[in-house]
Parts: sequence; structure tokens; C-alpha cells
Amino acid sequence: EAVVQEFRPTRVGESFGPTWETCWFKVELSIPLAWAGREVHFVWESDGEGMVWRDAQPVQGLTKEGEKTSYILTRSLKESEPHSLTLYVELACNGLFGAGKGNMIAPPDPDRRVTLSKAELVVFNRDVYELLMDLEILLDMAKLLGEENQRSFQALYTANQMVNVCDVTDPSTFPAARDLAAAIFSQRNGESQHTIHAVGHCHIDSAWLWPYEETIRKCARSWVTMVHLMEHNPQLTFACSQLGLIPVLWQAQQFEWVRSWYPGLYARIQDFVAKGQFIPVGGTWVEMDGNLPSGESMVRQFLQGQRFFQEQFGQICSEFWLPDTFGYSAQLPQLMRGCGIRRFLTQKLSWNLVNSFPHHTFFWEGIDGSQVLTHFPPGDSYGMHGRVEEVLKTVKNNKDKGRVNHSAFLFGFGDGGGGPTQKMLDGMKRMNNTDGLPRVQISTPDQLFSVLEKESSQLCTWVGELFLELHNGTYTTQAQIKKGNRECERILHDVEVLSTLAVTQDSVFQYPASQLQRLWRLLLLNQFHDVLPGSCIQLVVEDALQYYTEIRRAGAQLQEEAVQSLCRDLLQPKARSTQSTLVLNTLPWERTEVISRPGPDGTETLALVTVPSIGYALVQEPVVPPQPVAVRKQEDGSITMENGVIAVCLDTMGHLTSLRLLDSQRESVPDGCYANQFALFDDVPLYWDAWDVMDYHLETRKPVTTLLKPLEITMAGGLRGSVRFSLQVGKSSTLTQEIILDAMCPYLRFLTQVEWKEAHKFLKVEFPVQVRSTNATYEIQFGHLQRPTHWNTSWDWARFEVWAHKWLDLSEHGFGVALLNDCKYGASAHRNILSLSL
Repeated sequence: EAVVQEFRPTRVGESFGPTWETCWFKVELSIPLAWAGREVHFVWESDGEGMVWRDAQPVQGLTKEGEKTSYILTRSLKESEPHSLTLYVELACNGLFGAGKGNMIAPPDPDRRVTLSKAELVVFNRDVYELLMDLEILLDMAKLLGEENQRSFQALYTANQMVNVCDVTDPSTFPAARDLAAAIFSQRNGESQHTIHAVGHCHIDSAWLWPYEETIRKCARSWVTMVHLMEHNPQLTFACSQLGLIPVLWQAQQFEWVRSWYPGLYARIQDFVAKGQFIPVGGTWVEMDGNLPSGESMVRQFLQGQRFFQEQFGQICSEFWLPDTFGYSAQLPQLMRGCGIRRFLTQKLSWNLVNSFPHHTFFWEGIDGSQVLTHFPPGDSYGMHGRVEEVLKTVKNNKDKGRVNHSAFLFGFGDGGGGPTQKMLDGMKRMNNTDGLPRVQISTPDQLFSVLEKESSQLCTWVGELFLELHNGTYTTQAQIKKGNRECERILHDVEVLSTLAVTQDSVFQYPASQLQRLWRLLLLNQFHDVLPGSCIQLVVEDALQYYTEIRRAGAQLQEEAVQSLCRDLLQPKARSTQSTLVLNTLPWERTEVISRPGPDGTETLALVTVPSIGYALVQEPVVPPQPVAVRKQEDGSITMENGVIAVCLDTMGHLTSLRLLDSQRESVPDGCYANQFALFDDVPLYWDAWDVMDYHLETRKPVTTLLKPLEITMAGGLRGSVRFSLQVGKSSTLTQEIILDAMCPYLRFLTQVEWKEAHKFLKVEFPVQVRSTNATYEIQFGHLQRPTHWNTSWDWARFEVWAHKWLDLSEHGFGVALLNDCKYGASAHRNILSLSL
């Protein structure tokens, strides 16, 4: 499509745009005959990311920030090679990290233009390059090994000798200078030296500061460069092993994108997977958020990922690879083991703001006792550049020295893609087994974990969640994304329950496996660790909300089809039958609830129904509750509601001033306190605006006190009692809440609608309760977790804002209060106050 377009002349210095546009360049090259035997490169530098195409195939990614600005045309120009050729350059008008206006994480500048700063045909002098690499490593050794280390002086004096020997105008002097460096690099380490397993890495966020669509091209740009590197570095020989270059790639979704859009590149990738050089790791559909997805969603991440790797590459992953997610649920070890994974790698806890995590290699134990061998690369990065400083840090920083003598070193440009460079490889080749430096070997995740398993007898065990002491705002940012995730998880659950029942009851019904897989994959994609947390640009949010809309639409249709099949006979209108309503319960316990159903005249009517576990009930005659809801307005304007199970009192501001359990007459709200208290906090983090809420925001608490509409009764009782009020929040936001008590119901419901127009503010709702406990309980995936309600230690107060799924609970012996929600994740329980972040 691009090739047949009409091209116009351009020149270096011209700018192109605007942001997210694509420009194609037709580049006609003519290599001079005089360059015979020389290495020839096509050099291209611009502010945008590029891709070189040759013979209708992608051949080289170009990214200035990723130190990839040239395409090697020939390593030694032969007479038989073409001297004239045509290339195409596809230029994306965005940088490696998008197009933030003013700083990297600012919203994109829609009118940013990228400038072509260099387009040249050059001779590359590899002898000079190798000489410079030698000098760079020697000078780093001299600077970084320290004055107490004789090796630093040997490196310094060798570098000095090289400068003396080398005449830059006489290439014949280069070999003698390089021989001096080789003598140093060939002096070997002792057997006890720490071994660093260098693993190429190319972390590509599926969406972040760029939309999903741009990620597809980022994958192609990065991976074609990796394939090109592998072709010229097939087996690097080190002191004790002969191993291939390993760019580690993950995320089945990204493989699927490349398979669909770049089939030629994908075929080459499959070849290198078969050779053991290109290693799929991770085991999940995307690198999902590690906290917010439900247990079922996490299982589907592994199911879809492992199935894809098995089908495409004939193998499943034995390592779970999640280096950049904002904390890790205590349920993950059990889920990993259930999905055939016993090893885990991340590094994100090195970002902790308060406490330094005490281990780099350890066993991580989940809530059921399942354990996985866990490794954090001690260099605290997944984007190393193969420098002396980094390998020394990897050893010095390792908190498990003495227990294990091996660690990972992930090298390559990341986040926006890019991956390893030839320079990184060449630097590490010189550090392979050089006295004074740790032993550096190109390795594989399997080789690293295999040796760690052999050395694991003295490793420590960490029990419970791996909580990241940073980015706590991601539990709340982008409320519509959080709501869409929870709703779509529920919809897909219900569709699968009803469809499964329909299959067992109706031989004609076809289980919608392919439709469900498509919807699950959309939901799983949106659980990527910068989408579900809300730490992405507006374009990504818009895409994500569209995907949720599609899941709701298609899910409702599949649900209707399953119900029609499952309950066909029940849905047939019968002559003279009284009107009835079919009510389905997709949860595994019997439920008695008040429902709303359409009446004969089209108005909504209420009915009290009891529906068995994963079953149905036909509602015909209304059931009268043993005790109807009583709603009474008091002289002071407060309103009481009571249903025989609980009794509540609300003041005119909507505060819950009393909540009593009637059979014990136990009061839940302390004297003089208000529950259902909305509070506004300043939200001005140090840097990561969409990611963070800092502990100091708690010092800025302001109760919401501006009443717009006082409490009024909206339903007078019987099956349901309800009241409503409105508040002004901040300068220009409004909040309307309906509080509902149903017959026979042991809980009070709050339907809250906020029209939010504030900036750098944080809204919460608080419930002080008359319960004393040193721990609160929070729902997590397929289980629950206890966290302290006190701030005794720095580990405790660093969890001032935590995540939970559908409930948090504060209980003492014989009594407790739980706060439930249908679309929120941020929460806290400090002393006796339960707080939900809105």
C-alpha cells in the first residue's frame, strides 16, 4: 500500500507530523564502487520511531532513544552485491515514550512534529569501534573498582599504554593496542566469583504513553531488530558454556499481533524459538496488573497465555515474568503452581518508597502455602546496558550473597521497546570471565532458575503479598475503567454459568466458546498494567472503554441466548396463567432479595424472592416479608429505617449516626461519630500523578459539609425504604446518594453518583465503627488477606492506602462490620475507621 503512493522530494531538517501520524520515505541508495570490502551502513536519525523495509519485509527498527540509528547494508561490500537499491522507511510521528507535552508523563502534545536530522550512507570502521569498546571497559574498571583494588590500576595503566601505542592516523597500530586490552580481558576469575546470567530483554508496554495500535508497530520494530542481532550473534563463546543470545519476550497478545500484522517476521521468530534463542516467558496473555484482576481473570490470563505458547511454539512457560507491575497479590503463588509455573521474576519492589525489600532470591509463599522460587535481578532494573557499573552493582546490591552465587541481568532498552544492541553484547563479551569483575554469561531464564534451585537450601521464605510501597493511586485512578473491569468480569461469569447449564439441558445448544474467548481476550488486554490501573493516556482510556462497551453488548446477547435455551419451556406464555417473572441466581448460594420487575402496566414493581444456588425461581404471587421496612422522619429532620434485622438512623446530611443489629442490640457507630462521611483530600504527588497518592495527603483531610438537598424519603417502606440527599464536593462537583434498606436484608445499600470536576483532589467515604481489632480483612482473588489497622512499624504505615476486591471487614470476637462495593479497589482500615476511595 505504501509503495504505490506518490512520493515527493524531502531533505534533512524537514519536520513531519502531527502526533500519531505515519510518514513513508522512499530512499534510493547508490553505494560507491570505491567502498569495496568496506562495511556500509544506512544512517537515519529523527525524533520519531522508524522501521526500515526492504523487499516488502521489515528489516530494522530505528529509534534514536534506543541507540538504533543505522541499518547495516553490508558487512564487507562485494562486487556481486547490489550497489544500488531502494529502501522504505516508515516513520511514526511519536518518540520511544510517546509525545508528552513538557515532560514524559504529561498528556501528549497533539501538534508535535518530528524532525529528520540525519539520512546518510556511511562507511563503518569496525576496527575503531572495537578499540573504543576496549578502552571504555578498561576506563570503567579503572574508575569503578576502587583505589584499594589493584585491578583498577592495571586497567588504568593498560588504557594509558594503549593511548601511547595507538596512532589514530595509522590503522596498522590498532592491533597492538587491542592486544594490550586482550591481555587484561583474558586474565581469568577464580572459581568462587559471582556469576551473572545476562538475558536480553525488551519490555514493551502494551499501551501506556501510546495507544494499543502503536504497540503493534513497537513490537515489530523491536523484534525485527532482535532477529537481525541473532543472525549475527548465533552463539557467543564464554569460559564455561556456548549459549545463544536470548532476547526474552513475553505476552501472548503481542505475539498474536505480530503473527497477524507481520507474518514474515513471525515465521523468522518461530525459527529462533525452535533454536532456543528466542524464548517465550511469562505465561500470561498480557503483563497484567498484579492486584486488581479477579481470581478468574488471573486464571484466564494464564490459560490464554499458556495455551497460545503451547499452540504456537509447542511449549508452555515455566517462569512467570512480571517485571513492571504495581504489586503482587498473595494469591499468585497458588495460581502459578496450578498453571504449571514454579518460578517467578520481577524487580518492581526495588521502587519501594519506604522499606527496602530484604531479599533478591527467596521462596514466595501464598495464602494456601503454595511456594514459588522468586528472583529479583539485584541490579534493580530490567533495562541494563551491559556496563561495568551495572554488573558491579548487581553483585554489591545482592541481598542474598552467601545463600546463592548467581543472579539475573536483564539488558536492553525497554518500556517503549528497543531491546539489546550490538554494543551491549560486545561490552559483556569483554566481561565474560575477566579477573576483578563478576563472571558475565549470556544465559536463559531456565539456566538461571535451574542453578538457583540447586542452591536453594538456605533461601528465606516471604509469606503473603508483595506490596509495592508506591503507586497506591492506581487502585482508584480512572473510575470508569475500574467499573468496566468489575462489571465485565461479572458478565462473563454469568454467561459461562448459564451457557454451561444450557449445554447440559439442551442438546441443540452450542456453547459459545469462540465468542467467549474473543470477549475474554478483550477484557484481559484491558487488564494490562498501565490500562486497568489508569496510568495511561486518554487515547488508551477511550479504547479501553470501547472494549468494555463491546463486552457488555455481546455478553448481554450471549446471556439472553443461554437463558432462552435453558428456560425455553418456562418462558412460553400459557393460557390463563397468572403473570410470572423468571428470576435466575448465578451465585453458588441461596439468595433472598427484593427485586424490581416490570408490572402489567409497564411500571416497576418490587417483589421479595428466594432463589436457590445456581438456580431459578418463578415469581407469581408477591411474598409478604415477616417484617416490612419501617421508615420514619423525626422532628429534627433525621430519618430512621428498620427491617427487623438492622435499624439505622441518618441525619439531614446523610451521615449514618446509628447502625444496630437488632437481635443483639449491638451498636456499630461509635458515639459522636458519623459513618458515611465523605472527605476530600489534596492529591499532589511528588511526580507520578496518575499513579501515586502520598502519605502526606492524609494531613489535608476536609470533611464534605456543603448540603445541596437535605435528606428526604424516596420510598416509604414495605418491601423497600430509601432516602436521598445531595452534597457539593470541592469547588464545582456534586454528589447525590440514595440509601436503601430492603426487607429481610442484613445490609444497607448506598447508590452514589458523583459529577466530578475537581483536579488534584481525592474523594473518600469513611465509616468509623465500634469494633476493635489489630487486623482488618480484605477480599483478594479466591480468598482474603489480613492487614494491620495500626502503624507500629514502617512496613505498617507504608500501607496507608491498600487494595481490596469486593469487601473489607473489621471484626472482633462475635461481631464485625463489612464494607462492600461493586466497582472500587482502593481502601484502608486505620484503627476503627473503614475507608473506601471513590
